[in-house]
Amino acid sequence: MNSNFNIVCIGGGNGTPRVLRALKSHNVHLTAVITMADSGGSAGFLRKHYGTLPTGDVRRALVALATVESPLKDMMTYRFKGGPLDEQSAGSIFLTTLENVTGSFEKAIATASELLKIKGDVLPVTLDNVQLCAELEDGTIVRGETNIDIPKHDPNLKIKKVWLELYPPVQGRAEAKINPRVTDAIAKADMIIIGPGDLYSSLIPNLLVAGVPEAIKKSNAKKVFIVNLKTKQGETQHFKAEDFVSEIKKYIPVDISVFNSNLRSPSFLHMPETGAHIVCADVLDDTVDQHDAGEKLANVLLTL
Repeated sequence: MNSNFNIVCIGGGNGTPRVLRALKSHNVHLTAVITMADSGGSAGFLRKHYGTLPTGDVRRALVALATVESPLKDMMTYRFKGGPLDEQSAGSIFLTTLENVTGSFEKAIATASELLKIKGDVLPVTLDNVQLCAELEDGTIVRGETNIDIPKHDPNLKIKKVWLELYPPVQGRAEAKINPRVTDAIAKADMIIIGPGDLYSSLIPNLLVAGVPEAIKKSNAKKVFIVNLKTKQGETQHFKAEDFVSEIKKYIPVDISVFNSNLRSPSFLHMPETGAHIVCADVLDDTVDQHDAGEKLANVLLTL
């Protein structure tokens, strides 16, 4: 591998930052393509009150790619305790402030990237303001990523389909458009990694943006899907390991699917039968059951 080897990681939440941290110490160029569907926590608060694009998943990616330890990096992960800002993220407020000062979300990310001296790039998948929606198996429509991620409805109901709506609606246009810089990054990619992450609220929202599936299909990059360690109530509680792959393949082609083979917890997904386009490997953190292991995962990905 060399610094001219371009890896694009697509996702959001806590999964994509773990992949970024795993690969950061290796001699590759990383681009994080981050969902813009987040509507919970500080991201939701700031979107509601200031009309900004969601900051939470971008903030996590920036911290993951930061190359220096500094008070600024610590601030990006700090949450206020008590008072009117209780549980609000200082990092998200900082990015929203930069967006207002610089005049654009892209400039805010660029400024934060420079200050944190990140290795690689962090790109919002779209610059449109979007709302994630889902239809459940009983016909119920759920709007807002946070209401899918933390269901107020019966979490045993299966998700039938998901889609994005422009929020507020844009006259004459029904679809969110791909960020042009994402198009360029995917075109230059040698490897495209999606996952791990919440299937319907962190991963698939990226693939619902017009132009993203088309760019991935057109790309000659190796397309890798990292399957989650376990299912999630309210999203994938009925899934087997191979169901994750089948769902992603509804949107994009997948060359290789990586499954965790360390099943020390009974709640972990049992991997499918080994076959073509399947890699089964121990990618589990030795100390934290819920996490993929950094160096283990990096070694698997860089030898595909």
